[in-house]
Amino acid sequence: MALYVYSIIAATHPCRLDGLTGVGAQAAPLRAVTVGQLRAVVSDIDEEIRPKRRDLAAHQEVQDHLMADGTVLPLQFGYTAPDDEAVTQALQQRTESYLDALERLQGCAEYHIKASQDEEALLREILSDSPRARQLNDQIRAGDADPQLPLQLGELVAAEVRDRQEALAAGLVQALIPFAREHSVRAPADGDIVNLSLLVHDDEKETFLQAEASLAQQVDGIGFRFAGPLPPYSFV
Repeated sequence: MALYVYSIIAATHPCRLDGLTGVGAQAAPLRAVTVGQLRAVVSDIDEEIRPKRRDLAAHQEVQDHLMADGTVLPLQFGYTAPDDEAVTQALQQRTESYLDALERLQGCAEYHIKASQDEEALLREILSDSPRARQLNDQIRAGDADPQLPLQLGELVAAEVRDRQEALAAGLVQALIPFAREHSVRAPADGDIVNLSLLVHDDEKETFLQAEASLAQQVDGIGFRFAGPLPPYSFV
């Protein structure tokens, strides 16, 4: 029978699985495949697992539950193996790599930061700061029908928006990464200017959270969205 694989932990991890629900319409009990110093937390499946809300929640609940008791190497949603033997071979072949990762992530959690900017406020700022943009805008509003004016204004504003957002995003990232052991910057989407994951050790957690809160208060026109502590998906 095929297996759904949730995460990899040390064989010394308490691995308390009672009461947890696995993925699938008829969720099988969770169990561990142990090889030497490692364990893989799995459940039997007899169906294709798709990213339904029920199964996404079950996957995350397992990670959170295990993380509360020790270090976890969380696998992304949807990872499956054909049988116990395949899982055993994977653990044997990558034992040193997994043990190194567990040591590196010990005592750490992931925090995810996204930031977006009030675009209307940014446009007003550009028109206020840029004499050329203000001139073009005034000409258009006064009724000048030159078709080049909107194009010139659009290009100028777009370049200003890009440059200012890139500079702001870089500043925000640089303000936060000193509190992390590792960081991962991804391309922002959906209007965001920052998409940042940080690996923060428990020893730095309170200082980091205070810095987050302070930064959110200090920077006007920026909407921050913080998530964490999370299993360290980005750093496995």
